[in-house]
Amino acid sequence: MSSDYFNYTGALVGGAIFLWIFYLALIALSIVSMWKIFVKAGKPGWAVLVPFYNLWVELEILGRPWWFLLLILFVPIANVVVAIMLIFDFARVFGKSVGFGFGLLFLPIIFFPILAFSNARYVAARA
Repeated sequence: MSSDYFNYTGALVGGAIFLWIFYLALIALSIVSMWKIFVKAGKPGWAVLVPFYNLWVELEILGRPWWFLLLILFVPIANVVVAIMLIFDFARVFGKSVGFGFGLLFLPIIFFPILAFSNARYVAARA
């Protein structure tokens, strides 16, 4: 085997390790951001880590009824519509504009940390 083979393999392995570290950093940023958002809304931050319960808490924060959880989990196509509605609700309950809602929709890895670490305050969900 030539030394070129080992050089290319090393580069591929190094690139894969870099991508995994980058991916784990994005996951950590997402968890920390949602944790801060939950705390701002007066909910326990650890709820972000519990599957299904985190959706329940999100619905409480956004002022949506519990049955939205059924739509999100079990109704195809409707779940996409409901998910988009909930993203815009995040902007609304933190006093942000519809434009910020589009930012949350299309660039969530940027706009959710902005929501979490800015001076945005939880306004409260509609009744």
